[in-house]
Amino acid sequence: MTALKDTVAISGIGRSPYARDRGTTELSMVTDAVVEAIRDSGLPREAIDGIVGSGVMTGGVDTATVVSALGLPNITFWASAKPPIVNALMSAVHAVAAGTCRAVVVYHSMYRLGAGPFRERAAFGLPDGRASTGDGHTDSEPWGMFGSTGYAAWASRYLTEFGRTREDLSLIPLNGRRNAADNPGAVMRTPMSREDYFGARMIREPLCLYDMDVPIDGADAFVITAADLAADLPTVPVLVHALAMGMTAHPQEHLTADLRDTGQQMTAAALRARSDLWIDDVDVFLPYDGFSIITLRAFESYGFCADGEAGDFLRDNWDTGEDRILLRGRVPVNPHGGSLSEGGSQGAGHLREAVVQLRGDAGSRQVDGAASAMLTPGGFFFNAQGVVLRREAPLPG
Repeated sequence: MTALKDTVAISGIGRSPYARDRGTTELSMVTDAVVEAIRDSGLPREAIDGIVGSGVMTGGVDTATVVSALGLPNITFWASAKPPIVNALMSAVHAVAAGTCRAVVVYHSMYRLGAGPFRERAAFGLPDGRASTGDGHTDSEPWGMFGSTGYAAWASRYLTEFGRTREDLSLIPLNGRRNAADNPGAVMRTPMSREDYFGARMIREPLCLYDMDVPIDGADAFVITAADLAADLPTVPVLVHALAMGMTAHPQEHLTADLRDTGQQMTAAALRARSDLWIDDVDVFLPYDGFSIITLRAFESYGFCADGEAGDFLRDNWDTGEDRILLRGRVPVNPHGGSLSEGGSQGAGHLREAVVQLRGDAGSRQVDGAASAMLTPGGFFFNAQGVVLRREAPLPG
């Protein structure tokens, strides 16, 4: 990873707004986001020579369809990637770093209509589609543990093993909802109290409605370029400082050995070895929160605190005046609201928020002087990921 460090940048971002039901097609949302990202980068469409597509578990929109819809004339590299977003980001970063491309557009889409059958299967423990296509081995009853089933089981294991309670889990959605109030693009902005959380419908013990991300329609897009090209573009370059993924020998939910042996710990170790910046250096922390237990455990896996101590750590870093987490009194956690309140975007929203913060474009939720960000997209099992981004130059003005 040393050879890739700071050599590739995110030079453009675009978004098709999140909503519970957009009433449009997935292709329309993707093309809107991609066009916005290319325009934001300042590049002509002829300069885009690579494309990587990603979508919710239904597979998203095919890259050839997007190329055709937008008339991108000079594509020499393309790939499809499953979520979370770092699968697509890493593919683009490697293509640019290898010299295969100079400017790659990455897109990710979320589409409730297309994902409906998937969600029904996951919610009721029925075949999730992965094993039936040779991808994973988690769908066969009676041991299938995909999605909410698996994370509820491991959340229960966490609370039991470390002697914790749902009070710890509640801190994640409460923090996210408080931050979403400052994000006009979040789909869930109504204030949430502790009483609201504990009064919510239980989905799978111990995870309630607010412990699980919000299904949405929407899309995000990013233009990935060589750093030297980014320096000549109108936007503030956000450098990809380090990337990592992690998967253990048994990455399926029902085969995972224990909470100390997951892809999350492996990713944290790999990211730490590749990055010059770590938890005491970053200005924004964006842990994945598809389920609240993933976020809670990330604080432990990445070294903020010891196993089982995340709840106490977060209470120690809870700003009572602002009623949210502020690490060391200054570093917000998911200032956009995260998947639990902005919308379930498989990490794409986290990546966009990191770029917006490092550009200084986050408006009322802007972190003063933000120059670096850490992200932990993905969960415990087959999709754990980590990213460190940084801004090299001072912000204009």
